[in-house]
Amino acid sequence: MQITKENLTIIIVTIKSQNVIDDCLTSIDPDIKKIIIENSSDKEFIKSLKEKYQNIECYLTGENLGMGSGNNFGIEKSSTRYVMILNPDTILKPDTLSQIFEKSKNLEFAILSPLSDDKNYPNYKTKKSTLTKNNDLFEVDQVDGYAMILDKEQFNNVFFDEKIFMYLENDDLCLRIKKSKKKIFIYAKSLISHLGGKTVDRKYFNEIEFSRNWHWNWSKFYFRKKHYGFFLAFVPGLLTFFKAVFKSLYFFIVNNKFKSKIHYCRASGFINAALNKKSWFRPRLD
Repeated sequence: MQITKENLTIIIVTIKSQNVIDDCLTSIDPDIKKIIIENSSDKEFIKSLKEKYQNIECYLTGENLGMGSGNNFGIEKSSTRYVMILNPDTILKPDTLSQIFEKSKNLEFAILSPLSDDKNYPNYKTKKSTLTKNNDLFEVDQVDGYAMILDKEQFNNVFFDEKIFMYLENDDLCLRIKKSKKKIFIYAKSLISHLGGKTVDRKYFNEIEFSRNWHWNWSKFYFRKKHYGFFLAFVPGLLTFFKAVFKSLYFFIVNNKFKSKIHYCRASGFINAALNKKSWFRPRLD
């Protein structure tokens, strides 16, 4: 089997992403199907996308589902064998997908990803060198979730863990794939640009920072507990928790409310996960 324009759907989860989505969408071949999942009730945003772009389906969730659930929503709506999970703050090169199409011929994989064009921030991790004969396709342990093509037939209809709101949902997906003895590849001739942290408009900076700090600690605990057990999740996180409590109190005393809340969110994310509470924290993006 080979990936083609006809059997690929690109899924992009957005929320307040008007500042970056156009650069992303204009970099995609207009003949390729696209599904936009907007994690809000912003009808005007969806309307503007439908007016500007062809081969695009748009859905409003009505609430902030997070990245994993949003991607699952898009995957369920797709009808093609292959789906490409893409962040709105990415830009494809003119040959990003054509390179992937050519390389995918007779290649068995669960996940296949382009390579980040920024050598300082590789979009993969691997414990050992697994270069193939031509040294441009290599097997890795995990890839970043901002650009990844999934062969749906390799997943038994189980994709992202919807208990994770944000952070480590792609790590969890990759680890499950590796445990099932399926393959994850990076193709070095297919390049992609990732702006990083630009998905949501900068005017929501504070709220996004609070959310990131809360969810990073919640997700770390949940991920470690799920794959390695409670003890190996709790012990490493305990020191981080006490540091966060101390720093939150310190910055509260010196009247730095922003930093105080950042550290409060770190402590809260950890303790909620340790108490088996849901990943409930949501940024205010009104």
